[in-house]
Amino acid sequence: MSSKVQDMTSGSPARLIMLFAIPLMLGNIFQQLYTMVDTIVVGQIVGVQALAALGAVEWVMWLVLGVASGMTQGFSILIAQYYGAREIKDLKKALAHSYILTAILAAAVLVVSQAGAYGLLRFLNTPENIIGMSMSYLRVVFCGIPMIAAYNIFASALRAMGNSKTPLTAMILAAIINVVLDILFVAQFHMGVAGAAAATVIAQSFSAVYCFLVLRKINIVKLEKSHFSKDVILDKKLLKLGTPIVFQNVIIAVGGLVVQYVVNGYGFLFVAGFTATNKLYGLLEMAAISYGYAIVTYVGQNLGAKRPDRIKKGVRASAVIAAITSAVISVVMILWGKTILSLFISGDPKQTQQVLEIAYRYLVIMACFLWILYFLYVYRSALQGLGDTVIPMMSGVAEFVMRVGVALLLPLAMGENGIFYAEITAWTGAAVLLAVNYYRRVKTLFT
Repeated sequence: MSSKVQDMTSGSPARLIMLFAIPLMLGNIFQQLYTMVDTIVVGQIVGVQALAALGAVEWVMWLVLGVASGMTQGFSILIAQYYGAREIKDLKKALAHSYILTAILAAAVLVVSQAGAYGLLRFLNTPENIIGMSMSYLRVVFCGIPMIAAYNIFASALRAMGNSKTPLTAMILAAIINVVLDILFVAQFHMGVAGAAAATVIAQSFSAVYCFLVLRKINIVKLEKSHFSKDVILDKKLLKLGTPIVFQNVIIAVGGLVVQYVVNGYGFLFVAGFTATNKLYGLLEMAAISYGYAIVTYVGQNLGAKRPDRIKKGVRASAVIAAITSAVISVVMILWGKTILSLFISGDPKQTQQVLEIAYRYLVIMACFLWILYFLYVYRSALQGLGDTVIPMMSGVAEFVMRVGVALLLPLAMGENGIFYAEITAWTGAAVLLAVNYYRRVKTLFT
């Protein structure tokens, strides 16, 4: 077996999941460095309005990029199952057809996103003094959609076969490139938010090429022309796994857009404070995302190997690890969050103080309930690894209902503070649905 892949069907579940997740966590740290460096450089050099401009497009980007990441995540489920079952011929065909479907999807998303970006920002009531900068950022980032999709499918395939180290290396190198180019484009060439976007696209393109070069060296997935031949049944199987995750991401993003609409109504200073905390959101959930990928791969491989006992042990261990991790991160954010947030904010002292107070208030609320988000990732990923992407999709609907309901109603009673609880209630609704269905599903494995 190639050293570039990892068999997760034997050995300690907790140890396997942690060893798989740690490189992903490190990779996520560097991935978050992308957006954090963009935000720090833009916020410190260009100012509070530019910071607000980046915040105004976050959910728009989540909507668009969530389509590509969701579909490739679905494809990786089948790849993991074939790898666990040692069905190498089917594994190669699944990988080849994943490439084809990803390319088609990326082209379609590129056209639609560029055509609809300005109208969507207008619809979201984006403040006039930042909409121009927001559009500049989106135009450049959306040009990179094909390369972002390429990275997602290459990294997903590697993770499905137990390789979490290559995506980590790609992210470290890409983060370094991004930092250098951010400073060069924004600070030196004064390209503003468009320069930050260009730095990110170039860095992500590098990570895609790096993962591809590693993937093509793995003997068991060396592809031939025959693997790309027409196979409607396989395409339907891949799309059946990927489409619900895409829908889940889209419905979550639409809920986020409603929140953004409400936030935009409080003015650009509130948008800037909300943005500063959302830039830390990635740090809050980075371990959860890593555990999620590890669980999908672990459960998928053990499902293919017909080992329900290992699936149950692995998910139990993951829940314990997730609870401990979320508690540590919450304490760090409550104690030192204000210091970290201040890195994003500069300008008029009166404005920056107001922005910082808004941001820290939101951060403390999220930190106190972070454990709910971590359980959400554990059970959603376990279900996806079992090949069930429908219940996770329904959890997205639950998130949408809770997030939108709270965003529209709670501010009427609590003012602007009410919007801070939209995310917490969304996590709670989804986590309950996922946990109940996981335990129901796991009882029936192979019976």
